[in-house]
Amino acid sequence: MLAVPVIGIAAAQSIRAAAGGTNVRSNLTLIAPAAAGGGWDAFQRELQQTMRSNSLVGNVQVVNIPGAGGTIAVGSLSQLTAPNNLMVGGTGQIAAQIQFGTEAVLTDVTPVARVVEEYALVTVPAESPHQDLDSLIEAWAEDPPAMAWTGGGSFDQLVMTDLALAAGIAPKETTYISSDGGGEAIQALLNGTAQATAGGFADMYPQIQSGRLRGLGVVAPEPLDGIDIPTLPELGYDVTLTNWRALFAPPGVSPEDIADLEELITEAVATPEWKDAVQRYYWEEVPLGSEELVQYVADETERIAGLFEEING
Repeated sequence: MLAVPVIGIAAAQSIRAAAGGTNVRSNLTLIAPAAAGGGWDAFQRELQQTMRSNSLVGNVQVVNIPGAGGTIAVGSLSQLTAPNNLMVGGTGQIAAQIQFGTEAVLTDVTPVARVVEEYALVTVPAESPHQDLDSLIEAWAEDPPAMAWTGGGSFDQLVMTDLALAAGIAPKETTYISSDGGGEAIQALLNGTAQATAGGFADMYPQIQSGRLRGLGVVAPEPLDGIDIPTLPELGYDVTLTNWRALFAPPGVSPEDIADLEELITEAVATPEWKDAVQRYYWEEVPLGSEELVQYVADETERIAGLFEEING
């Protein structure tokens, strides 16, 4: 119980040391609320490289603050006051704060801008008897415990839960095997431990292209350019939960600071370097400003809380 606040204080001190000034164009600290190698880290590293390549900021560095589903980073950011600190966050942190009842919550910090979202793919092994989503749903409905799902994090389970509800299946009756990341979820599918997943697009789509997995549906509101897989709404299932990523500043920053940060982000995401990253990671650009993002976070929190109620019965 003592570890979380100690880690939070140490992280806040490291951020202050890294900043070296408060002007967002001179010194900027990008906070990744996870260890190196994950999706949040990749987002901040790509943003760092984009800003460096285009000389948008004099000095920009990434600080990793892993732990508690990203909420330790939220707690650390909430202790800061300087505007030149930007944490990436989104669906995962909301899920963690609800699932674990953390003291630090995303509304403790200041929304600046939503940038991208990543879609999930409902996927089965290539040798699966289910050639389409309706076939999978039919077998799942007949015997929910026998249809084992897997996923690389809480977001994947939320998508599975949303699909279960749309299909009239009780989520709490479904067998769900939590995996440590997308790679482990893929192995669970390939070795027969699980029969289906709702995993992240960047993890699953290359496996579909290689012929190891079969994609049955994209969890997206609209069809994706160049992707010959139908969306769940097209297939009759109103499931559109996305793994969105937004940038957050410390609490109490001024409207002028928010405007400066929004301008900086707008410049960064317009560069060729950022467009290339969006393509490589299969992200979808979904810009949303600070004012609209406040309500969006509130709506997503309510939505995700409802899904956890279904999971917990």
